[in-house]
Amino acid sequence: MPRNIVRTDHAPPSPPTYSQAVKAAGLVFVSGTGPFDPATGKVKGETIQEQTRQCLTNISAILKAAGSSLDQVASATVILLEEEDFAGLNEEWLKWFPADPPARQGAKLPVRIPGMKVSIAVIAEA
Repeated sequence: MPRNIVRTDHAPPSPPTYSQAVKAAGLVFVSGTGPFDPATGKVKGETIQEQTRQCLTNISAILKAAGSSLDQVASATVILLEEEDFAGLNEEWLKWFPADPPARQGAKLPVRIPGMKVSIAVIAEA
């Protein structure tokens, strides 16, 4: 089964240890994506809502580069720094997925990157 590495300059670059996304088996696997501004590489936003918005903006750009979109997301993994940000994350999430949202699971961030509150990974139909 062939796999294609997905890269776009419209989202922050991934470190050398993993790809922004991989397209395989009719799916797009988007790696954990933080709230980084693609132009500056810095965390964008101070609130969980702003950071969630930036994560989803980045993911949308990656999915577009793969020939997919947020409408085709089947599953998401949300990783938060602080549990108390869950309500704010959901507030922003519903703006992006107002009906028929994807399956979702959550976890706690295993590392601390200064200013970063959230990371999101998704699996979408290609």
